[in-house]
Amino acid sequence: HPACTPVLQAARGYARPAAKKKKDTPSHLDDLPPTLLKKEYANLPIMSRVDDVVKRVLSLEMASQKEKMKVKIQQLVEKVRRSPSDNGSFEVQGKLKKGRVLIRTLEEHLQRHPKDKRNRRLLLMDLDRRRKMLGYLRRVNYGTFENTCQQLGIQYSPPQPYSRHVTKRWLVKKALCIKVFQEKQKLKAAVRRKQRRERQAKARAAQE
Repeated sequence: HPACTPVLQAARGYARPAAKKKKDTPSHLDDLPPTLLKKEYANLPIMSRVDDVVKRVLSLEMASQKEKMKVKIQQLVEKVRRSPSDNGSFEVQGKLKKGRVLIRTLEEHLQRHPKDKRNRRLLLMDLDRRRKMLGYLRRVNYGTFENTCQQLGIQYSPPQPYSRHVTKRWLVKKALCIKVFQEKQKLKAAVRRKQRRERQAKARAAQE
């Protein structure tokens, strides 16, 4: 309003209701016990003799999200491992376990920031990569595929068949590509026949 003074305008700004704070989305890393040691220090024999303060500093209570993700991935490896000494199977070496943790993290991030297009694109790429790896494991070893999906909590959905909207321009372009391919094959066949005749002529000349 033109009659409002700057002081009144500032007072009206202070009187606005405070924006409601969004609720934090529960993370899939919350089930990790805070007393658990980080991955780098979990199997060190000296950790049984260190002070409690040092253990607390090296535990997940003061760890970053990246360090927590390493522990989570290690737990998933133990679930899908075929034997205690298994370090070379596809489900252990592959990116299924890491992809599962990254996908869950990106899903939680997009729930808090739904307009983040870059991370949404990364999420779709990770989902497509995981679908391809699961499809390969399904073709090679179906029993291991079922066990991996059950242990990691993954629901596999096969890719949809590719469909294209047929237009007149696309049909003409396809016919032209087929014709060019056939003509190229004819030229290659003529070159191969010529080379074969030359080899046969050389062979007859060598015999004579």
